[in-house]
Amino acid sequence: MLASLQTRGAATVKMTPDEAQTLLASQRRQRPVSPHLTAYDFKQTWFSPSVWTRITGGGMTAALYVFSLSYLAAPLTGWHLESASLVAAAASLPFAAMAGLKLLVTWPFMFHLFNGTRHLVWDLAKGYNKPVIHAGNIAVWSGSLLSALGIAYFL
Repeated sequence: MLASLQTRGAATVKMTPDEAQTLLASQRRQRPVSPHLTAYDFKQTWFSPSVWTRITGGGMTAALYVFSLSYLAAPLTGWHLESASLVAAAASLPFAAMAGLKLLVTWPFMFHLFNGTRHLVWDLAKGYNKPVIHAGNIAVWSGSLLSALGIAYFL
């Protein structure tokens, strides 16, 4: 192995740390740059249900942590987050505001549920052709919105 390295002309050169950083910087400038976000088709990436599954999952997780920590801190801070206080606050809202808040909570859950189910179907290696994916996108968006509206306005 050592002989093959010597025949290719590989050698080590002693450098100061500043020279090594300069060499490293010059080598990095010659590397290919990854494509930026503008290289992707915006409507395929941003409006993709897969991206929104991550967004809704992260949002629901963040909301759970914020509420849980607030609930734990409530006795120390004087906040009233008991069930009776929350029910009274919700009951005092107009119907449209209450339905809007219910929609705000329900839609991410329903979207995450529908698209998560679709991802489980994909794990079975079914539905990978373009027309089925496009129809699935429409079904996930419309199904999650209609079911969330139904839950928010009728329950």
